[in-house]
Amino acid sequence: MPELLHSYLRTAAVLLTALAAVCSQAADFPTRPVRIIVPSTPGGALDVLSRIISPKLMASWGQQVVVDNRPGAGGVIGTEIAAKATPDGYTLLVVATGFAANPFLYRKLPYETPKDFSPITILGLAPNVLVAPPSFPPRSVKELVALAKQKPGLINYASSGVGTGGHLSMALLKKMAGIDMTHVPYKGAGAAVSAVVAGQTQLLFTATGAAIPHIKSGRLKALAVTGAKRSPVLPDVPTVAESGLPGYEVDGWYSMLAPGRTPKAVVDRIYADVVDALKMPDVSAKIYSLGFEVGGMPPAKFAQYIQSELIKWGAVIKEAGIHAD
Repeated sequence: MPELLHSYLRTAAVLLTALAAVCSQAADFPTRPVRIIVPSTPGGALDVLSRIISPKLMASWGQQVVVDNRPGAGGVIGTEIAAKATPDGYTLLVVATGFAANPFLYRKLPYETPKDFSPITILGLAPNVLVAPPSFPPRSVKELVALAKQKPGLINYASSGVGTGGHLSMALLKKMAGIDMTHVPYKGAGAAVSAVVAGQTQLLFTATGAAIPHIKSGRLKALAVTGAKRSPVLPDVPTVAESGLPGYEVDGWYSMLAPGRTPKAVVDRIYADVVDALKMPDVSAKIYSLGFEVGGMPPAKFAQYIQSELIKWGAVIKEAGIHAD
C-alpha cells in the first residue's frame, strides 16, 4: 500500500510540475516574435484585420508580430503551414468561412479540420455584399433572378477562389433561387473586385469592407447583403432574404486559430490579449468602418461554431457538386 501511495504521489508531482511549466509558459508568453499567417493575398479582409490588430498585440507583448501572407489553393497552403507549426503560440493563423468549406472541396487535405487547430476567437463578423458594375441591368436580387432564368449560364460571377465565402454565398443563392450562372474564380479578393469594376465579370459576393470604397465612388452598385439584417455601413441595401429569398443568411467570419495541441493556458492568454485589442476604441472603430461586427467569441464557443459551419457548408457543397481539385 505505501508503494502504491508513493506511486500516486510521484505521478501527482510530475503532473503538477508539468502544469506549473505550462502556466509559466503562458505567463511569460511571448518571449520572441510571433507570426500571423494569412492564407490569402494582401488587401483582402483577412489581411486587413490582421494588420489592424497586430500593432496592438506587438505593443501588449513587447515582441514583433509579423503578418505573413501565404496565399494559394483556396487557403490550403497557408493553413497547412500553420497546422504543421510547433504548437506553442508563436505561429497563429487567421481564416475565413472557406476554412469550413475546404474539407468538402478537396479530396485530401494535408491537415485535419478541426483536429489540427486550436480555436482562439472570431475577430470580426460581416455579411458579404452582392455587387455589380453600374452597367449591369438588374438593380435587385429579384431582377437578377429573373434575368438568370431568361439566360441560364450566360451571367458570369467572380469570386476570390473556389470555396471562398463569396463563392459559397453565390452557390447558396443559386440553389435557393433555382438559377444557373457561370463561376469565374480569381486569385484573391483584390483581383476579383478589380475584375467586376472593369466589367470583365458581372457579379461578385465579397466582404463589405472590400466593396465599400467602390460603392461610394460609384464604380460598383450594391444589390443586397447576405446577413440576417442590413449592414449598418450599407443601411439602404436590402438583405437577400428581403429581396425574395426568405431564409437566406450567410455571415462571413474572420477568425484566429493556433496549431492543434497548443496548451490551453497559452490559447487563453492569446485570446485575452486579442479581445483586449478588439475592445480598443480605435481598433473597434476601424473594424466597424469596414462593415464588420467586432468579434471576441470565447475559444470553446468558437469551437462549437466551427462545427456548425462544417455541417452547413458541407451540405451546400455536396448538393452543388463543387470541387477544388
